[in-house]
Amino acid sequence: MANTHTLLVAYGLIGAGIAVALQDFFKNFVGDIVIFVTGIYRVGDRIEINSKYGDVIDIHILYTTLMEMKEWVAGDQATGRLSIIPNGTILSTIINNYTKDNNFIWDEIAIPITYDSDWKEAIIKILGIVKKGTAEIAGQAQKAISGLGQKYYLFERTVQPEIFFTLTDNWITFNVRYISDVRDRRALRHNLTGTILSEIQNSKNIKIASTTLDITSFPELTVKQGK
Repeated sequence: MANTHTLLVAYGLIGAGIAVALQDFFKNFVGDIVIFVTGIYRVGDRIEINSKYGDVIDIHILYTTLMEMKEWVAGDQATGRLSIIPNGTILSTIINNYTKDNNFIWDEIAIPITYDSDWKEAIIKILGIVKKGTAEIAGQAQKAISGLGQKYYLFERTVQPEIFFTLTDNWITFNVRYISDVRDRRALRHNLTGTILSEIQNSKNIKIASTTLDITSFPELTVKQGK
């Protein structure tokens, strides 16, 4: 009798394990169908799913393979590691697709400018650099976003560079906003930053700020000599 009870428990546990395994299998299978039917992402898309960011390089019947990006690598560049994501994940998590219907995103560069700089001149110079550096991209983005508006409800947005600034205790922060191709974001930021720095270094009226400390007084020091 005891042996029979033990066998029943064992069969029950095995059956439960099989049920769980099949549940995951069917969940991933259904996820694959959803991916195929809705086109939520395709091979070649750059996505972020379940805290993983990368390019989709394969969609299997049960899982999706990403060429992983970011992690310990700064910027949008590959780590060389492959991330395997079960397709069932799409049923219960948010997916960010950076290239679905539109390859353009907004990016920002934060530049600290000293209070004794000519901030009006800084705006003119920096905006001029960024407009020139993103003119072709902005034109392409305008066409892509106009096409996107035929499929989705979108508020009208400008694709031209803008500067928003914030006053801090030590400097004026210039947040330079501009449009970029998602795959060229790091390279574009590098080029724009280098050109802006060169322009500021050549200007007598604009200076990059750094953290400073104002010492207003020193404490009194008393030195006691031992006997």
